[in-house]
Amino acid sequence: MATFIVLLGITIATQLVRFLGLAAGGSITFTGVFALLAFTSFNYLPVLLSLTLFIAVLMTLTRSYRDSEMVVWFSSGVSLTGWIRPVLSFAVPVVILIALLSLLLSPWAVTKSEEFRSYMDNRDDVSQVTPGVFRESKQNERVFFVENVNEGENMVANVFVSSTQHQKPGAMVAKRGFLQTVDNGDRFLVLLNGRRYEGTPGTTEYKISEFERYAVRIETREIKASTPSAKSLPTLALLRDPNPLNLGELAWRIGLPLSALILALLAIPLSFVNPRAGRSLNLVMAILVYMIYNNVLSIAQAWIAQQRISLPVGLWGVHAVMLVLLLALFFRRLTLFSILRYIK
Repeated sequence: MATFIVLLGITIATQLVRFLGLAAGGSITFTGVFALLAFTSFNYLPVLLSLTLFIAVLMTLTRSYRDSEMVVWFSSGVSLTGWIRPVLSFAVPVVILIALLSLLLSPWAVTKSEEFRSYMDNRDDVSQVTPGVFRESKQNERVFFVENVNEGENMVANVFVSSTQHQKPGAMVAKRGFLQTVDNGDRFLVLLNGRRYEGTPGTTEYKISEFERYAVRIETREIKASTPSAKSLPTLALLRDPNPLNLGELAWRIGLPLSALILALLAIPLSFVNPRAGRSLNLVMAILVYMIYNNVLSIAQAWIAQQRISLPVGLWGVHAVMLVLLLALFFRRLTLFSILRYIK
């Protein structure tokens, strides 16, 4: 639990900084930051739990070596393979949870995240205005600036609008403004007590108009239907449409719980450490193995999507190599302990 909380906290902190930067630029609203943060956290849960399981087993057994408890274990005539059963009893429920998250919850979280981003992209220009930030309209016809926003009263203060009308550039400033919706559904930005400056930059021919009320029509945008990505499709949909992109995503989803199980067993021989020496090299090697394993899974997913390898080769080939490494490490440790016991 401690390992998972630390990893989840790091993930939330990095994603929060990223989403706050998007909110400051007006791409998303500040209220939408927490929604996207929740969806992103759900999407990262399978990877975080896999890494948590690996670190938990590794640190526990490393502590047993460091405190000389493994000496008692081996002196009692129990082999290193005796750890397989207790590790599996701890790892299998977590692996089942990772499989459920990878196959069911993560696609749902990605779907909701893409729907929310699509909603943010299809907002009208005024809805995307952020206080203190210049914002350009989607048609590149207007530039808005609002100093303060009072959402409770639907009022904005110190408004600046730069636009082009009848091929004449102009700018408007107003002390206050508000949004108004008329009976036919059209929306207007109504500016109060302001001025409009109209003229050609670089010349002295400018027309200045004062107004008490000026309405700017907000162009409604047609909502574009976005094509769902392979990451957002349910697992059954990937099976019904086995194109290269869907097969690559399917290999990734199935590979996550398999890799978590193999890593939990791989932590048993990797946890060996000399009690009289430091344990830094042991941890560095373990993290290096995890990074290589995870990156190779990503490469296999990309190669399946590019039709460079088939699904069986990409899905089972990587795990088969790791199983061979697992057996080799167990054989090496068992052989070493047998030699030491024979010498003794």
